[in-house]
Amino acid sequence: MANRAGEFSPQIYARTGGLLYLFIIVAAGFGELFVRNRLIVWGDAAATANNILGSETLFRVGLAGEMLTCVCDVALAMILYVLLKPVNRNLALLGAFFRLTFIAIYGVTKLFEIAALVALGGADSLKFLEPQQLYELAYMSLRVHSLGYGASLLFFGFCCILFGHLIQKSGYLPGIIGILLAIAGYGYAIFSVAQMAAPAFAAKYLFQWIILTAFVAETGLCLWLLVKGVNIPKWKAVTQG
Repeated sequence: MANRAGEFSPQIYARTGGLLYLFIIVAAGFGELFVRNRLIVWGDAAATANNILGSETLFRVGLAGEMLTCVCDVALAMILYVLLKPVNRNLALLGAFFRLTFIAIYGVTKLFEIAALVALGGADSLKFLEPQQLYELAYMSLRVHSLGYGASLLFFGFCCILFGHLIQKSGYLPGIIGILLAIAGYGYAIFSVAQMAAPAFAAKYLFQWIILTAFVAETGLCLWLLVKGVNIPKWKAVTQG
């Protein structure tokens, strides 16, 4: 057990995970707050289309950044599994699978943002449509993206619940961050189900509170991994015990 644990440095994994998490938080926050919230006018397809066409580079940069978060998140899923498997290998593996499933669904939803760009770009196959029809087609794609993103959060929520539980039990990572991450995970799961059942209620009353809790929990984990890493003596006690 000790020899296998000695094959890698948990601090290197932790610091790498912190860097990846930092990029994910910045890029995803930029895409949500400074791109979609700025350009998409829910309920107004024409205004949304004009905003995107007027700031197409911004829209594309946000999309590219979020696609890169998918790459980072695959690596982060592996890193969190490695760091938490000494606590409970099966739960850590399940948490990693939930995160990978989230990434897969989230990545597919990005195709609908690409579809919106294709519609607004006036592809030859769409020349027979009027401008307003193209606007509506792009808007529908963005709406599907939003709903698909909400659906992906169900799997991300369960990932956070499991990883939060393992962090709390680990002893070599701060328990309070684990508790906050698990709470954020329950919030993600509740929001995802609520968005399917009552989308207006979920958007108006749940989203902002869930995002706030999640931001605190995930930023806390990110910074702890980046700055402090794992408690090596306690890590050795768990892995060599």
